[in-house]
Amino acid sequence: MKMKRWVTAKPNLETVRSLARSCGFTPLAAAALCARGIDTPEAARAFLETDPAKLHDPMLLPDMAKARDTIRRAIEQGKKIAVFGDYDVDGVTSTCVMTRVLRSLGADVRHYIPDRLSEGYGLSMGAMDRLAQDGIGLIVTVDSGVSAFEEIARARELGMEVVVTDHHECREELPDANAVVNPKRADSTYPFAELAGVGVAFKLACALAGDGQQRAVLEQYADLVALGTVADVMLLVGENRIIVAAGLRRMAETQNVGLSMLLHESGQQGKRLTASTISFILAPRINAAGRLGHADMAAELFLTDDPRRAQTLAMALCEQNKQRQATENQILEQALQKLRLEYDPLEDQVIVLAGEDWHHGVIGIVSSRICDRYACPTVLIALEDGIGKGSGRSVKGFNLYEALCDSAPLLERFGGHELAAGLTIREENIQQFHENMEAWAREHVNPQELMPILHIDCPIAPEFISTEATRGLDVLEPFGMGNPQPVFSMCDLLVEEITPISSDRHVRLTLSKDGQTYTAMLFGTGQGGCGFAQGNYVDAAFCLEINEYRGRCSVQLVIRDIQLSTCEVMADQKILNLYNRFMSDGALTAREARVLLPERRDLVAVWRHILSRSEDGWLSVPDGALSRRVSWESRREINIGKLLVCLDVFSESRLLSYHFREGQLNIVLKHIEGKADISKSVVLKTLQSMSKDCNTMQGSVI
Repeated sequence: MKMKRWVTAKPNLETVRSLARSCGFTPLAAAALCARGIDTPEAARAFLETDPAKLHDPMLLPDMAKARDTIRRAIEQGKKIAVFGDYDVDGVTSTCVMTRVLRSLGADVRHYIPDRLSEGYGLSMGAMDRLAQDGIGLIVTVDSGVSAFEEIARARELGMEVVVTDHHECREELPDANAVVNPKRADSTYPFAELAGVGVAFKLACALAGDGQQRAVLEQYADLVALGTVADVMLLVGENRIIVAAGLRRMAETQNVGLSMLLHESGQQGKRLTASTISFILAPRINAAGRLGHADMAAELFLTDDPRRAQTLAMALCEQNKQRQATENQILEQALQKLRLEYDPLEDQVIVLAGEDWHHGVIGIVSSRICDRYACPTVLIALEDGIGKGSGRSVKGFNLYEALCDSAPLLERFGGHELAAGLTIREENIQQFHENMEAWAREHVNPQELMPILHIDCPIAPEFISTEATRGLDVLEPFGMGNPQPVFSMCDLLVEEITPISSDRHVRLTLSKDGQTYTAMLFGTGQGGCGFAQGNYVDAAFCLEINEYRGRCSVQLVIRDIQLSTCEVMADQKILNLYNRFMSDGALTAREARVLLPERRDLVAVWRHILSRSEDGWLSVPDGALSRRVSWESRREINIGKLLVCLDVFSESRLLSYHFREGQLNIVLKHIEGKADISKSVVLKTLQSMSKDCNTMQGSVI
């Protein structure tokens, strides 16, 4: 696990108690709200509002009247209408909501979603020509179009009208469309600018339905609108909170045949549905279709009213998601192999990897996983016929878009923002591109500022953890951007057990404190990524969830970060002080020297552990973890100083090299012929002399 910097809020206890009493919240729910500055009953009620009556008038959006009138006129005139969408979840749900609304109004309507692999994002000249040839008289864009100046001009040239609905950032200059509905317009006075693309489409649907129909339209389409809003990681505050809360209620009894079948095939029908259900179960299945070039399949699922067809499509989406996962894991494995050969954790500040036959619809996910794992900006490039299509992900503090701007002469095209971007590059420019990115990082970025930050709502004691307190947090749902699931912390928990699960992709921990024992889940980190071992004391940051198993409910800690406790760190530091004094040619007493002096069995235990855990001659572990892991595995007392002495002995013998960076110990094995004789080690002989130990370890061989 990459170390995180904890930023812990400290809500005033009396304010917490007052809010809990006034609003009937549990102490944990009140503490989470106060930690976020929501510390009065009035502020809490406003923040937690989910009443559809509080939705804003859609006619307040810029150009909404023009959009409504243009569409109504096209329907009256019998024009063919095309809803032009996008291949992600927001784009697909936007497309389906708008298509269903227009159908209900009697329109002659079809939808068009560009193929991710052959057409790319947004409107294109080819698509405009095809739609004109098909006799389309009006194009309504959803989740796209605000930057498609040339393409919209082409559509108008060909005699088509265009209504743009979008939510992306836009310039002051707008495309020459009949209407551009976007809450991000510079001249917009709409009270809430954070609608998703499907949120803007929903607002247009309300305008088309007429005055006083907003609640009825929400009731009909809230499930799809919520699906797109959560999947697009929009702020779940204000109108989005109202929409998503209504959508989750509607989803539980959805009348959309396709969505019902998707819930069934993904094993969620009848279960409690939350924003996490959308983010981690439904959205990946819908996105898989777009990533693999079959977004039309997802759109058809939500547009069909045939249960048999819906079941077939839902099964296909689930199967495509499995295919996407397999492709993703294959690329990840290949990328990690390249990483171990090409990435120098001591010097490199940016990861740039390229590979043949990598699916460019999937590399963005893999790039994100590597970026998260190493807390390092990452660009993965899929090569085909000398051209690379890349996808990059970054961390807070490293502006990926600005870095790409600096390398613009090497790129065919690029776009994106601070944390995510896409690019096209010729194969021969990749090496220079990597060097340019490294140079930009050295000039503009302080590596210390790239450490991920974890915001913690408040520390808690064992007596505050109960099923009642955990259920009380439900009042804060739905969780998401702008309203994350509360994170709590507890110090000095004893690690009683570490159990790898799902082929060591995750671990289940048994933790205890003050006579209370907890089950904790650490997702995305195998046992080899843990910076601690059984018997250690740790500080944990976690969310609280109810685990239901065979009719029994219990509280489960879902770990967001876990670190060695202060007592463990201080014990390490005490030993490190001895080690540093020894390495600086300082004097040690015999007793101090014996603390650092490894026996032959210690050296063997360390060496065997490194050999068995290294991949392609490289092992990277949290810097306080290796001594603890070897100690637990070998049942020997190997403190951190003894471990470093072992590494120094192996380094002297040219068996390996090692270094520390950003909380990680990195070991690189070296290839030597035959066996290495460590009995001549200067480090060992010096420590033996200091300890006045008669056992000279002559003839020790690794």
